[in-house]
Amino acid sequence: MTTTWLGVPARKSVQDLWLHQEIIADLRPELVVECGVRFGGSTLYYATVLDQTGAGRIVGVDVDLSNVADQVRTHPRVELWDCSSTDPTVADRVADCAGPVFVILDSDHSRDHVYAELESFTPALKPGDYLIVEDSNVNGHPVLPDWGPGPWEALEDYLKARPGVYRRDVDREEKFGWTFAPGGFLIRI
Repeated sequence: MTTTWLGVPARKSVQDLWLHQEIIADLRPELVVECGVRFGGSTLYYATVLDQTGAGRIVGVDVDLSNVADQVRTHPRVELWDCSSTDPTVADRVADCAGPVFVILDSDHSRDHVYAELESFTPALKPGDYLIVEDSNVNGHPVLPDWGPGPWEALEDYLKARPGVYRRDVDREEKFGWTFAPGGFLIRI
């Protein structure tokens, strides 16, 4: 709750942010889509990593952008969209990309919403595109055991219903021994 990037709150695990910059450096995405922005610290983080790679844009999607810091709003690589991550225009933007895409699902952590995000984004992603389902560690996996069905359950149900659409990136996921996204590092097949 106290982690910041260039003074802007970033509610992410620093180990996961490190892995995300490795993904960006390896993938060189044309587009990064961050679903769930809150204050914008991680959005700004991704934008500055993209600055270092010399290419790409980030679309930050949230139903409430009122808390986003001005330096995030004015960054030239950042677009902020005031809508749900399941709005079809978001997946359409992903589908329109010619180059690689990196999607981070970190908005509403209910099972049904994450499942709907997976339903929306998966058809828009091309082989080799990357998707991370954040906070699959809640509901006892291993934290917040009373959360209720969330990202973990959405992933489990979605991948069971659609085997062979993603390959888990286990090596990256296990690199630091712990992540907020267990089972959630996915590469589109």
